[in-house]
Amino acid sequence: MKIFSLVIVLFLTLCSYAQNIDSIRIRAIYDEALSSLRSYQYLKQLCKGVGHRLTASPNSYKAVDWGYELMQSLQPDTVYKQEIIVPHWVRGEKSIIKIKGQTKPMHATALGMSVGTDGKTIEGELLIVHQLKQLDTLGSLVKDKIVLYNRALNPRFINTGNAYGACFDQRWWGASNAAKYGAKGVLVRSLTLREDSFPHSGGMRYVDSIKKIPAAAISIKDAKKLGQIYQTGKRPIISMKMNCINKPDTIHYNVIAEIKGNKFPDEIITIGGHLDSWDLGEGAHDDGAGSVHTIEAMRLLLQTGYRPQRTLRFVLFMNEENGNNGGKFYAKYAKEKGENHYCAIESDRGGFTPRGFTIDGPKNHIKHIQQWSELLSPYDINVLKEGWGGVDIKPLKDNGPITLIGYLPDNQRYFDHHHAASDILENVHPRELELGAASIASLLYLIDKYGLPAQNLKGENKIDLH
Repeated sequence: MKIFSLVIVLFLTLCSYAQNIDSIRIRAIYDEALSSLRSYQYLKQLCKGVGHRLTASPNSYKAVDWGYELMQSLQPDTVYKQEIIVPHWVRGEKSIIKIKGQTKPMHATALGMSVGTDGKTIEGELLIVHQLKQLDTLGSLVKDKIVLYNRALNPRFINTGNAYGACFDQRWWGASNAAKYGAKGVLVRSLTLREDSFPHSGGMRYVDSIKKIPAAAISIKDAKKLGQIYQTGKRPIISMKMNCINKPDTIHYNVIAEIKGNKFPDEIITIGGHLDSWDLGEGAHDDGAGSVHTIEAMRLLLQTGYRPQRTLRFVLFMNEENGNNGGKFYAKYAKEKGENHYCAIESDRGGFTPRGFTIDGPKNHIKHIQQWSELLSPYDINVLKEGWGGVDIKPLKDNGPITLIGYLPDNQRYFDHHHAASDILENVHPRELELGAASIASLLYLIDKYGLPAQNLKGENKIDLH
């Protein structure tokens, strides 16, 4: 009995000692981040020195060089560019969309990957709907119309990402859905809760078997104005001139840095954000923040003297916004090489105040990560729950079981700037950005040090001998 009690005491003492070591390590990470303000310096270089980074634009190649040189300067074990193939869409001159007879155009912008109007101005009577399925009941009445999808984001959602997701289909599939019934063009109410004059761009997709028609986003104020006119019974004629074109696919690059694991080097933990952005602002929150989070997380671990057990791979993905080819090619190469991807973390929700992480993985992995809440809660990392991992890292799931983790900052202001001209450096708070980098570096440290529990083929817990 005495021996058993002694063992228990010794075990608890060792656990307490380990936790104290972890607390000191995490505190050092935060101290370094908040005293150096490197993340914000990096973001300023990217936003003001490079600018927006639409895939295949000259600035996007400048961004690759910037990321490569910066990562090299931090002296990880290796830095390299990974060749990928990407689409080459060009917005061209500003879209002119207006009510016929009025001189002032609406605040509008082409949706990413939309076709243009071949230098012509097309016209059609306005038809407003709020759901894609409404067009199924209207049938032939849609022919030759300009369709406005005017569904607003639901303000009752506490998580604004859920509100965005509930309206996403009208932007993504709206054009082909309207073209199926003979519409000439499509307008989409910007996916934001903020009532202003900024149109919010974003990707869309065509169904190959259906005629491609031009699609544009209009600002909330313009969408509400058209809705008010429509309610009076008037059916204004809308004119659209869009100059965007799709060019042949071209070569581009992901930028990758690695710190080699000293115990399990074949087990890879990936952390990344996407380097590309839309071309309306500077891509500060989406996803300049995620890119500098990735770089700074690497620097923080190196600067505080941590040498990982597993290989840590820091990736600046290219082409998340209009194709996700960076993520797809990354997963493809990993599969071809037979790489063992242990876990992946992504930052692509902006540079706002950290709230925690969402986890796409087995239940025992989620519970395992939740055990670290006591270490993370002093830094207000209070959310460790099941949820979305990230667009860039999602293709890794096709290679086999893997736990994906998404960095979760406060999201109340994110869609104010998402895909809009207001997504600039001045709308990022330096301290919030630094806290995000420290949060990610801390979780990365804990996952590498303690690992994740293994599972057998039946999904039952299996002892992790690491």
